[in-house]
Amino acid sequence: MKTRLIILFTSLSLVACTTTPPDAPSPSSQSISSIPSSSSAASVAGTSLGHDPVTGFAYPLPDAANRIIKKPFGIFVSPQSSPVQPERFTGFHTGTDFETFASEKNAAVTAHAICNGTVLYRGWVSGYGGVMIQSCTYQKQSVTVLYGHLNVNTITKNKGDAVKTGDAIGNLGLGYSHETDGERKHLHVSVHKGSSIDFKGYVPVQSQLSQWIDAYPNHP
Repeated sequence: MKTRLIILFTSLSLVACTTTPPDAPSPSSQSISSIPSSSSAASVAGTSLGHDPVTGFAYPLPDAANRIIKKPFGIFVSPQSSPVQPERFTGFHTGTDFETFASEKNAAVTAHAICNGTVLYRGWVSGYGGVMIQSCTYQKQSVTVLYGHLNVNTITKNKGDAVKTGDAIGNLGLGYSHETDGERKHLHVSVHKGSSIDFKGYVPVQSQLSQWIDAYPNHP
């Protein structure tokens, strides 16, 4: 019997009510690949987007460093204090948000893989809209990478597919639509430690951020 996946976006965090998505493999069966050396970090698949000089993770979008202007990793947000208004969530941000430019409002904006790995999940998740999750390794440890707010119909990879750094993985969803579950047009990228999938976009306690990695600490 398949486990039904129920995702709830609470006022504190995005909570997965089951630990295993219906189409996600068990951790023991996941194929884990590695981040390439920083010199080739974003050119493996022919797309040169650069990389964060601290972590070596490739950037998922062009001019990415200038897009991290509202919700970097670890920022605390609430409906009253968030740099994004209106805001429906409260908690410490587990990922990095890459904003879109005004000229991209109605344009196709393609997200790219930030490391090598295997697709673990593809589907629609409450609070994100379209989501793809891949395996990866970072500093010899297994991690999972979540890309949120994609148009699920444009995701080019299926569960089990190999992913190379720089591969196009899908277009950002239309802002304030079902494609982004009502959120603005942007890309959320989070890197969770371990092989298990975690959909949380926010955590209520700052110490819980230790379960994630700040993949892009080098931003304005």
